[in-house]
Amino acid sequence: METFKSFESKLYTVNDHSFTDIALELFRFQAANNSVYKSFIHHLSIDPNGVKTLEDIPFFPISFFKTHTVQTGVWQPQTVFTSSGTTGSVTSRHFVHDLDFYLRHAQRCFESFFGPLTDYHFLALLPSYLERQGSSLIAMMDHFIRESQSPWSAFYLQDVDKLLRDLEALRGDHRKVILWGVSFALLDLAERAPRDLRPFMIFETGGMKGRKKEMTRQELHGILSEAFRVEAIHSEYGMTELLSQGYTRGGTAFSGAPAMRVIGRDLTDPMRKGLLDETCGINVIDLANVHSIAFIETEDLGRVFSDKTFEILGRMDNSDVRGCNLLVG
Repeated sequence: METFKSFESKLYTVNDHSFTDIALELFRFQAANNSVYKSFIHHLSIDPNGVKTLEDIPFFPISFFKTHTVQTGVWQPQTVFTSSGTTGSVTSRHFVHDLDFYLRHAQRCFESFFGPLTDYHFLALLPSYLERQGSSLIAMMDHFIRESQSPWSAFYLQDVDKLLRDLEALRGDHRKVILWGVSFALLDLAERAPRDLRPFMIFETGGMKGRKKEMTRQELHGILSEAFRVEAIHSEYGMTELLSQGYTRGGTAFSGAPAMRVIGRDLTDPMRKGLLDETCGINVIDLANVHSIAFIETEDLGRVFSDKTFEILGRMDNSDVRGCNLLVG
């Protein structure tokens, strides 16, 4: 019989060949042990035993994280991640069984793309996230900062002058430098202090938080690349409801972590899934969501490609604007 621990252990060895089998096993486990998901499947008149492919899996609307306690099994959460939202709006809540599991997994996600944390200095410009409680991004970045074992790795709330001084001091350092910022803060920096930041790496998390007009990721990257004279901007794809992250390597196409797979769905018929090379709704399978729900129907618009990469084009018109993604301009 599958257990939480057996699913967690499979995250260390998951690959393209084993992903589907693990996902289907986890689906059956969550269909039986997650009361909200079980009820959702029942209302769709779907027999879990008849689900044989990833496209057959019923994906759980992400909005349910605002209205329900989404847990597989019965346990006490060690922490609760919450979405940013706007003032007065209902925020998502992701009950987390084991914070250390999340932090170690986020580290594995990053390192699968970019190598050991100890190769980097992390300079984090995330003011809106630091100013509230329950941010999964802040938990992840705090872990990266500590595990990098760098005396230079730090958060910068509003002290942009110190950030600029530290960047200059690190120019030519043997470690690579990552400036990791929320979109509006990076735009503010680009307007206030454009400068040559080669060969530093710039990571944006998306999100204007009502501080700037929304724009496409391509527009954002163009502005930042010109202001900082770098060839490419990196992006991170993550959200409150996911424990895994995806990254770009300088373009607009994301790759998911090994435990993550994106599936496109038809915009008018959510049961029609597997769309490629066309604008679609984004469904995410996150095998790290063992204790919550691994099969999420997001409110993001995007495109999915045959090589398993994907682009995020914006948000659906009837969904809330959240901090983790950009809108179509």
